[in-house]
Amino acid sequence: MDDRWFEDNAWADVLGVPVRVANMEDGMLSKAFIMERERYDGADIAHLVRANAERIDWKRLVERFGPHWRVLLAHLTLFGFIYPGERDRVPRWVMEHLADRLKEEVAQPPAQDPHVCAGTLLSREQYLHDVEKLGYVDGRLTPVSTMTADDVQMWTEAIPARQPDAPPLPTLGGDAKPLAE
Repeated sequence: MDDRWFEDNAWADVLGVPVRVANMEDGMLSKAFIMERERYDGADIAHLVRANAERIDWKRLVERFGPHWRVLLAHLTLFGFIYPGERDRVPRWVMEHLADRLKEEVAQPPAQDPHVCAGTLLSREQYLHDVEKLGYVDGRLTPVSTMTADDVQMWTEAIPARQPDAPPLPTLGGDAKPLAE
């Protein structure tokens, strides 16, 4: 979320309080990064595209994803898989633009610091092993994110399994380790 969330977005009255409502592109941007084990909003993205493709400001959507364009490409690729007969609802120029960016990127040498795990931008829990045990830099603490170390700590501590009163993690049985490890 950034200041652009408040540009040109409609006002609504929610419980007597005037609030700005995210436009479709900002709503999709927000949902695109929800990829937890227990919650994945990718189906919402597919349904939004299916129901609203002609109303989406595709140029704004591509721009809003900025350096995270691969996340948008992944969701739009899945849309074509989910609804093969409707993949033409995503403008051809959008897919070509994103595919060209991918083609250009894979032709380049790897990034200077290959030890960044951007998976933490998608899931607060699923990539903690990479950060905590394997030494990867948390993608939330790089210039492509606005999170601070305090934000990351608070978000991580809020994971149910890390809270003191959380129920024990399920195991495979016997002396097996918890499934989450």
